[in-house]
Amino acid sequence: MSEIEYFYSAHSAFAYLGHKYLMGVAKRTGRRIVHRPCFLTPLIDAAGSVPFANRTADHVEYFFDREIQRWGEQRDAGVMKGMPVNHRGDMTMANCMLIAAQDRDPDQVDQLALEMLQAHWRDDRDLEDQAVLDKCANAAGIADLGGLKDAARTDAVRQQYEKNTAEAIERHCFGSPTYFVDGDMFYGQDRLEMVERACSQPYARW
Repeated sequence: MSEIEYFYSAHSAFAYLGHKYLMGVAKRTGRRIVHRPCFLTPLIDAAGSVPFANRTADHVEYFFDREIQRWGEQRDAGVMKGMPVNHRGDMTMANCMLIAAQDRDPDQVDQLALEMLQAHWRDDRDLEDQAVLDKCANAAGIADLGGLKDAARTDAVRQQYEKNTAEAIERHCFGSPTYFVDGDMFYGQDRLEMVERACSQPYARW
């Protein structure tokens, strides 16, 4: 089956806003979403983005408040007001559970990602809290939660997390979410309509 590669993190606002639409694109085009959760800090640093501490208040307000509000309405995705309280937490376990689910529960990983993303950005839940992650996995229909958590803690999965991050940097991803369709990169959930077209009609390359 053809694929849509998906580089993102479990706590990404714009990944959340586009995730349901992405699932629809996959269904309509007959493609499988290949999840590549990654560590965003080194990715954003490598892309040369300005650290949040150095951005103006107007910039942060526009991109991480007004844009999120509008896209939440556009995509029919409920969004909390403001930033999740624990947004700066360690996302390693959440992302590694997604990586493990890609192999163990491929039919549920799309839904697991949605449950995590919306728990964080709709319900202000802490994705560093294992009880929250367990609830997300149960809601996604994960059959063997214990096995999934054990797999997420293995060296193999942690190494895959590092490989995903290194690959995202090597392939010049700018942040989360970034999608690839047959090697063509699309950055940002606002490119999802283009992603859908590319699945059946690739864009010309100059």
